[in-house]
Amino acid sequence: MSTYLPKEVQEGLDAARLLAMKKSSRLRVCVEGEVYRVLRMWKDGFAVEEGVVPNLRGLVDIYDGTNHLYQCLIVGTEAEGGEMQYEFKRATAVADKPALDFYRAPDAPVGLLGHDAA
Repeated sequence: MSTYLPKEVQEGLDAARLLAMKKSSRLRVCVEGEVYRVLRMWKDGFAVEEGVVPNLRGLVDIYDGTNHLYQCLIVGTEAEGGEMQYEFKRATAVADKPALDFYRAPDAPVGLLGHDAA
């Protein structure tokens, strides 16, 4: 059995694969106010469509729909099969609360009530 595919068939398969990834992914990467679709993401990086997205580098934000997931420092690694792959140098998860620099007891009061000096 031959594993050789004609160039036209391989290009058609790559185009169909990219289209399926674009339809199924909710992830977005935001760079300097511009938003681009992420085709796929893994532990150490992500991939975007080659040729449509300009070369990215530096600090980017990754969103799932409208939820801000990560603030990342990235570097481009390689272009393969119609997608450009990027690797995380740093990926910091975004928290919805500010970081605490002290221990908060689980039974601590939420706030203090003042009294009126009337």
